[in-house]
Amino acid sequence: MGNNYMGYTHSLMYIMTGYYDYVLGLIPLTLFGLTGGLVQTSLTLTQAVPIAAAVAAVIIGHALFVRAPVSTNRSPESKPMDANTSMQPQNAD
Repeated sequence: MGNNYMGYTHSLMYIMTGYYDYVLGLIPLTLFGLTGGLVQTSLTLTQAVPIAAAVAAVIIGHALFVRAPVSTNRSPESKPMDANTSMQPQNAD
């Protein structure tokens, strides 16, 4: 039997934090951190929570609509359509 462990440098190659990992971390950080920071700057809790929630909603909206999650892998069947090609509808018969 050989070694069943992965080396430290080998395992670091597979740790890839991306944009959406940061977004998922920013949501609770914004809700709790910004709320706490706004409460410390003499805003009431009922004022600070909606402001922090609005900032979290903007972060979520950016992740969904500005940098939309799309797959870059295309299957061999899906080819980009050419504007000059005409497609005939299939007969139901």
